[in-house]
Amino acid sequence: MNLNQVTVGCLDVGASVAFYRTLGLKLIVLDAHYARFECPDGDATFSVHKADELAPGAGPLVYFECEDLDARVRELAARGIRIDAEPRDQPWLWREAYLRDPAGNRICLYLAGKNRKNPPWRIDP
Repeated sequence: MNLNQVTVGCLDVGASVAFYRTLGLKLIVLDAHYARFECPDGDATFSVHKADELAPGAGPLVYFECEDLDARVRELAARGIRIDAEPRDQPWLWREAYLRDPAGNRICLYLAGKNRKNPPWRIDP
C-alpha cells in the first residue's frame, strides 16, 4: 500500500491554488471546485476541494518535507505567507515550522531526513 494523496477542504479554490503554488507544488488539475498538485519531490499528490463550510475543530495537519527548510520558510515569509511558528528542532529529531493555508488548514514544513522513517527508537519486527 502506498499513500496516493491527501485532500483538504477550502472555501476559495483560487486562494488555495495560489497558496500551494507559492509553497512549490505543481498544479496539474483545476476546475471551479477542485485542484490537484504534484509534490516537487517523490510521487505524492495533494488536492483541495471547495466546501460550503469547513468543519470546526483541529482539522487535518499536513506535513511537507523540505530539504531547505529554513531558507524555504524565510522565502515564504518574504512572499507574504504568515508563519505561525518558525523552524525549531523537536525532541523527536525533526525540525518543524508551522503555517496555515487560506482555509485555515494547518501545514507543517519539516526536515527529518533519515529520522522520518528510521528514528533511533524505531520498532523493527
